[in-house]
Amino acid sequence: MTDTAAEDRPRIEPSARVLLHDLAVRRDRDEWIVGRMATRTFVALPQTGARAVELLGEGRSVARTEQTLREETGEEFEIADFVRDLTALGFVARIGDRPVPDAEPPRASLPWLRPRHVRFALHPVLPLLVGALLTAAVVALFHRPDLLPGYRDMLWSPHGSLVLAGGAAAGWTLLLAHELAHLVTARAVGVPARMSLGTRLQFLVMQTDISGIELAPRRHRLTAYLAGIALNLSVASCLVLVLALTDPGPTAHRLLAAALLLTLLPVPFQFMVFTRTDLYFVLQDLTGCRNLYGDGLAYARHLFRRVTRPRRTAGAGDPSAGLPPHERRAVRLYSVVLVAGTAACLTFMAAVTLPLDIALLVRAARSLGPDHSLTANADAAAVLIALGGVNALWLRTWWRTRRGVR
Repeated sequence: MTDTAAEDRPRIEPSARVLLHDLAVRRDRDEWIVGRMATRTFVALPQTGARAVELLGEGRSVARTEQTLREETGEEFEIADFVRDLTALGFVARIGDRPVPDAEPPRASLPWLRPRHVRFALHPVLPLLVGALLTAAVVALFHRPDLLPGYRDMLWSPHGSLVLAGGAAAGWTLLLAHELAHLVTARAVGVPARMSLGTRLQFLVMQTDISGIELAPRRHRLTAYLAGIALNLSVASCLVLVLALTDPGPTAHRLLAAALLLTLLPVPFQFMVFTRTDLYFVLQDLTGCRNLYGDGLAYARHLFRRVTRPRRTAGAGDPSAGLPPHERRAVRLYSVVLVAGTAACLTFMAAVTLPLDIALLVRAARSLGPDHSLTANADAAAVLIALGGVNALWLRTWWRTRRGVR
């Protein structure tokens, strides 16, 4: 061991007592999830690991913790090494008289929002209200199927610039509300969530980091994962009911129909679990997997290398072999969905999205100039600005994500 390595792993005296940060603990099948909400850091530990955390948290010394575990299990444990691992995770505030430097926790969005302000988001009556709204909307659609939105509802104005501007404003407002639903529900549990832009394959998305929710009870976890979809369906249900009460034809009715379509459009996207959507986290939770996407991607790469380079990978082990049986089955099935879904998305982008973007850009560019009317120039400029802005924002977000910039 080098001198530097020895300094990185300072000696912990057997008599030392450890002061832990405020940690949350919950049982998950045969393991225990231990984590710190403030830093959104958590780890899965066996029963003895969770017991060691409990004993250290009670103020017992390293030696006393080792002795207690030996008496309870009949096995020997190196608690000093365990304390070093906890320190590396940021779970330890003080070792003996020596304080442990603490990294700055990730910044949270809307830090002024406290759990007591949004406790209503976890009330058990709220899902019943969402269900009642959805049921009323389905009944209204059954009696008035003409209220179902179609793509023509987006063309509420003959001026393309107004359609684009209105669609962009409404779409981003609904997207922000969707993510706020995740943030509010997670904040009610005490998770300091953070919203940001991200990319999923060719899609520009807004995302909310609620990783600390893993430490909450399952009902709260599923509520946080499904909060965005619930908000979309609730808004859509309200719009259906308002449309059923208004006369068709006026501009207000057409605007409501366009808003309904914009509200429902993100819902099918949630079924694309290979892009880690809201339903992906529900699936990961229900299957009991720690990292369904990462493990599924590793297994898919393993199969690809085994097929394309059988000689080089003859001795390579299956990355899913060390997982528990229930996780291994879920990971292998998910890897099929991951590969097929990703291939379908990229194929659609190459065959449809890119040619359509290019055609729109060419048509818009040809509509510019003094030979065309002011309205045609405005519509063409709106198309160029919209497509250029979205693509530029996608590239910027993708590049910042790749570099790890927050």
